[in-house]
Amino acid sequence: MTALAPARARRGGLLRHHDFRMLWAAQTVSGIGSNVTAVALPLVAVAVLDASTFQVAVLTAAAWLPWLLVGLPAGAWVDRLPRRPVMITCDLVSALLFLSVPAAAVAGRLSIGQLLVVALGAGLARVFFETADQVYLPFLLRPAQVPEGNAKLQATQTASYVVGPSLAGLIAQAVGAVAALLLDALTFLLSALCLARIRRTEPRPARSGPARTLRREIVDGVRFVARDPYLRVMTLFGAASNIGLVGYQAVLVLFLVREVRLAPGTVGLLVAAMSLGGIAGALLATTAGRRLGTARAMLFAAALSGPPALLIPLAGPGPALLWPTLGGMLVSLGVAVGNVVKGSFRQTYPPHELLGRVTVSMQLLNYGTIPLAALLAGALGTVLGVRVAVLAMTGWLALTPLILLFGPIRRRRDLPAAPEPPGRTRAGSAPRRAALTAVDAPAAGGSVS
Repeated sequence: MTALAPARARRGGLLRHHDFRMLWAAQTVSGIGSNVTAVALPLVAVAVLDASTFQVAVLTAAAWLPWLLVGLPAGAWVDRLPRRPVMITCDLVSALLFLSVPAAAVAGRLSIGQLLVVALGAGLARVFFETADQVYLPFLLRPAQVPEGNAKLQATQTASYVVGPSLAGLIAQAVGAVAALLLDALTFLLSALCLARIRRTEPRPARSGPARTLRREIVDGVRFVARDPYLRVMTLFGAASNIGLVGYQAVLVLFLVREVRLAPGTVGLLVAAMSLGGIAGALLATTAGRRLGTARAMLFAAALSGPPALLIPLAGPGPALLWPTLGGMLVSLGVAVGNVVKGSFRQTYPPHELLGRVTVSMQLLNYGTIPLAALLAGALGTVLGVRVAVLAMTGWLALTPLILLFGPIRRRRDLPAAPEPPGRTRAGSAPRRAALTAVDAPAAGGSVS
């Protein structure tokens, strides 16, 4: 094998690519709205409905539960369908769900039960949207453009972690948390409009060979991930990391409101500040992969997204707010770098016809731990106190980078560009860089994808 040659960057890069700009705009506005919801929905539960600690945690769990319920069949379905119509449908469904909250509030019928249904329904739409999106990007772009595209998407996604919570806090303090959900519904409608303006026609995915059952197609994706040493260890690391990440995030708003005694506007600003490192991480990810090597960049990112989380439980009034700000910024920086490296690797490494199933096979475990983490954090917060719950979750997160040391990643400078052919030894082949290093291009912290 020969190493991949760097691609010559066209002036303006993907900014001159109309269809990518539309996809980028769709994800940007949708990301802002989703991160408004991440703060506004718990604020509605706490401030309007006087929800308990456990009820707030269950809201987070409901948003992620669909990954466990339909994650695997969703990947097989997406591999059979044109992806853009799937994404547009998911946007429209999400918009209707979030519009129902202010409508019910005006009618005086809003309840925790409805918030759970909205969170569950929006989570279901997110399963299909994210799976289709992961497969759609390599269709729009050449392989050498995928890393640049991922870096830009991750940068604006991380920026939404700053803008969304800030808007949610300010709107909630000015006119109420329920009103903030109107903004989320609008962003989903704008996202659907941008996707509809993409010009390139996507053919219906071809089916090679005899018709296969849905179960068999699911098994193919799971088996590919389970047998591959790189995807396997990345999946285990992502699942373990998300237990800590989403565990503390599930009760973070409650912790800041009831333990640290912050006003809603200050909560939004603090959560936004904790995410600032993710913007830098997304912008630096391709440079880190090129200079350090993609495998080493992933180890570096994991180190940043783990131990610094221990600063978050030190939050207190006044100057003590610097600790969660610093800890959150370092965690979000590490998560952003790791997501760009891992995302570009996952989109270019497996066979394209398996991409949807490989994606959800990894995300089933990555995201499937999230509802369990939220429920665990809620239970700990109820029994032992919210600060103890945040400390337990961040303590777990601090240990998760050790998982990557048990796979082949620690022995390489760069991740491989393709799976090794059966029977071929690693010693007999020249290393190939993953696609992240093959292009000259420039997340609270979210979750590990």
